[in-house]
Amino acid sequence: MKLTLHHVNLVTDNVARMERFYRDVLGLETETEGLPTLEKKQGYAGDVAFVTDGAIQTHLAQKDPLAGFNSGQLVNPVSHGHIAYRTDDLAAFIAHLEAQGIAYADWGNRAVAGWHQIFFTIPKAT
Repeated sequence: MKLTLHHVNLVTDNVARMERFYRDVLGLETETEGLPTLEKKQGYAGDVAFVTDGAIQTHLAQKDPLAGFNSGQLVNPVSHGHIAYRTDDLAAFIAHLEAQGIAYADWGNRAVAGWHQIFFTIPKAT
């Protein structure tokens, strides 16, 4: 079970303004390869822009505090953003989370066609 960083998701109330900042100020490029097909009718219908530094994607998503509620999921990945990893064995990773007592939300492909996604929150530091 190998994890690799896939993207960082940042949320905003103004996707176009944030995209201009990341392109014009930081010099990132508009991502054109490996883009997800968004499922706009399954809980999240917000706008998303995709930029890259050439290695890692940054997804700039319209903030939606109700996306988790609308999709029946505990964790809402577009309320505060998220860091996304890919794995070569999702079932093994889920079993690992369960063995560690980490609750997760299984979004399946509700947000993105063909991408089985799970989301979880990092335990608070004590």
